[in-house]
Amino acid sequence: MDTTTVDTVRLNAVRKVYGKGGTSVMALAGVTLGFQRGSFTAVMGPSGSGKSTFLQCAAGLDRPTSGTVLLDGEDLAGYDETALTKMRRERIGFIFQAFNLLPALTVMQNITLPLKLARRRPNPARVAEVIDRVGLSERTGHRPAELSGGQQQRVAIARALVTGPAVVFADEPTGALDTRTAREVLHLMRESVRTLGQTIVMVTHDPVAASYADRAVFLADGRFVGDMYNPTAEVVAERMTRLGAWAGETQAQPATGGVF
Repeated sequence: MDTTTVDTVRLNAVRKVYGKGGTSVMALAGVTLGFQRGSFTAVMGPSGSGKSTFLQCAAGLDRPTSGTVLLDGEDLAGYDETALTKMRRERIGFIFQAFNLLPALTVMQNITLPLKLARRRPNPARVAEVIDRVGLSERTGHRPAELSGGQQQRVAIARALVTGPAVVFADEPTGALDTRTAREVLHLMRESVRTLGQTIVMVTHDPVAASYADRAVFLADGRFVGDMYNPTAEVVAERMTRLGAWAGETQAQPATGGVF
């Protein structure tokens, strides 16, 4: 079966090397992974494992040294920088730890900003549905400073969903939140996958956050070293403690992956 027809995002043998010669650093060493439509995946690994580089390459924010990144079967290598920027605005959503809201704009203005940047007329029904799903219908006229941290992250989630993106990349989305608020945000992300068929790829170091995902994939030393479905916080935490040993055992093996 041709997996590129069912993967929203697919990386094939992606390598990313920074620098040249003796000072070069290989951040990704031939990673092959696929992410199916309507799935919620946590990407985990210790510091220096390549998580951030993985996200940047998968989202079209950085170009791999070799290998291919496919979005809905289209190779991003065929896009120039202008086309990549347009593609990210229209087909990729982003959620960050720091929220990245514009303080002078209201909740409604922050949420609809990606549509304005893409010169797309907002669909009032779609906007209202997204705002209702994140529980902010009574807050649309407020500015970020008038919201709690959890509410600000809900604005960021709505902003990521409003364009109906093919995939949402989340980078430590609960890192700045307290435990209870983090769980509410993770539940909201889980629900967007279940009810909207959204595809979410979340980089996290938190086993509890990973337990909300359908699948956890693990990176170590720039390599894919394994995954698990229906992860629990306890099993993920135990797996994370062994990543160093795994990396040593798998360095001699070519990285493999796909739709698991």
